[in-house]
Amino acid sequence: MAQKRSIFEEVGADTRPVPPATPGLIDRGQGGARGAIRMWLVLIFVLVASMIVVGGLTRLTDSGLSITEWKPVTGALPPMTDAAWSEEFAKYQASPEYQLQNKGMELAAFKSIFWWEWGHRQLGRVIGLVWALGFVGFLAARKIPAGWTGRLLGLGALGGLQGAIGWWMVSSGLKGEMVDVASYRLATHLGIAFVILGLTAWYVLLLGRSEAELLQARRAREGKLFSLSTGLMHFAFLQILLGALVAGIDAGRAFPTWPDMNGQFFPADAFYVPGRPLWAAFFENPGLVQFMHRMAGYLLVAFGVVVYLRGRKSAHGATRTAFLAILCMLILQMVLGIVTALTAAHLHVAITHQLGAILLWVLILRARYLSQYPVAGSIREGTQ
Repeated sequence: MAQKRSIFEEVGADTRPVPPATPGLIDRGQGGARGAIRMWLVLIFVLVASMIVVGGLTRLTDSGLSITEWKPVTGALPPMTDAAWSEEFAKYQASPEYQLQNKGMELAAFKSIFWWEWGHRQLGRVIGLVWALGFVGFLAARKIPAGWTGRLLGLGALGGLQGAIGWWMVSSGLKGEMVDVASYRLATHLGIAFVILGLTAWYVLLLGRSEAELLQARRAREGKLFSLSTGLMHFAFLQILLGALVAGIDAGRAFPTWPDMNGQFFPADAFYVPGRPLWAAFFENPGLVQFMHRMAGYLLVAFGVVVYLRGRKSAHGATRTAFLAILCMLILQMVLGIVTALTAAHLHVAITHQLGAILLWVLILRARYLSQYPVAGSIREGTQ
């Protein structure tokens, strides 16, 4: 006979223990060593940024052609004896730069420029080694998150390509009557460096949050702002390439006046390069190259203002702050560019201008990231 039940009995009551919920199903099998890989990429980012700065100093000190051979392995060791130094110096003395520009240079002066170029190449080897050890280690330990193996391998491939492009650039200054490297090759070399730097920064930002957090954040994506910041990123990259063309032919030292260029808005003989076709002036005429860099700088700042005005309307406080930082850095970078021109590319000013380009590049990428993956603020904490 069935037992009578109380009308107040809770329906479906079950005294058995309920197992705890298992959160993070999206990240299951995808997490890997996100934190460790992120720190490894931060190290690579710092090394690549240092590489760009050392490369700039190598160019500004006219040291880039001091080593006339490409020896990726054996070149890691510098000359150890007087005889080795004499042999290295003799190779440089056979180069066009020595014959046409540095005739009579003594061994002590040669050593000074040699160390800049050797240090630049050595830093490249260090970056390659850090990448290889990290990638192989994480891969062997099966700690790379799902979908990240190709991205991390791609960074290494770009690094290897960059080494080859570096020699392609240097070799252009070791033949004919060239006393500098070809400016378009220098621009390619610097451009790839900023691509590597940008990808590394983007990966560091992505690894700062879990896949589930990124998926949740993307639901609040600000598409228009993301598109504008992407356009600003491309424009800034173009300006970086133009800056490399300026550095490649020492155009920054040719017109130490502002806002005019030696008394003119548009420089005289801007399309003239002896013995070269008209198109070559866009790469080899100092006046035209610097004019393009100046005009692009003004337009970049103007576009940056437009992007900021849109960014300040974002519903997310972190995003608004990120676009304000871009605007401030754009203005500072323009001032640094003007001072660089007025001082005829003084070493310290010019390298500070290059550092400004790195910082601006990263700030644009961060604002773009926050447009794609906004950080939700809190009204209670005043971060909305």
